[in-house]
Amino acid sequence: MEIVGFLAPWILIGIGVIFVSFSGGPGAAREAYLTRGRRTFGIFIVLLYIGIGIAVPAVVIASRGTREGNSAQLSQDKLRDAKPVVKEGRQLFTESCAACHNLDAVNARGVTGPDLDKIGTVTPARVLSAIKIGGTGQNRMPSGLLQGENANAVAQYVTQVAGK
Repeated sequence: MEIVGFLAPWILIGIGVIFVSFSGGPGAAREAYLTRGRRTFGIFIVLLYIGIGIAVPAVVIASRGTREGNSAQLSQDKLRDAKPVVKEGRQLFTESCAACHNLDAVNARGVTGPDLDKIGTVTPARVLSAIKIGGTGQNRMPSGLLQGENANAVAQYVTQVAGK
């Protein structure tokens, strides 16, 4: 399908070149367009726009079917076999942490906190420490944002998915 999307503009340019050449050059093509060929050319252009308006979205929609990540069902399938603690950790991370941190597993795109996929080795102890003291000590993350089992669930989840 990508080939069709790539070739379509070149085919249209080729049709334009053929029109100009069979009309006898650029000046004659302009005259043909402005005088005798006006109605036919106008109908052709309308049909061309309608065809492209239908074909391009159809090609895009058709090519999306086999791509990973284009449906919510796919992300739910990955978690179906996960432990309840991991599911709870994902939910808590989304609610409490995703606004500040980047984490590809939940499509979090925060700008304040670090990218958890790129901070190196992530261990439950490291995550729990960051939650307890408020990140790296730069006072950007509130300390004690999550506590007890909630903090443990987020730590387990982030450890399993960060950087993968």
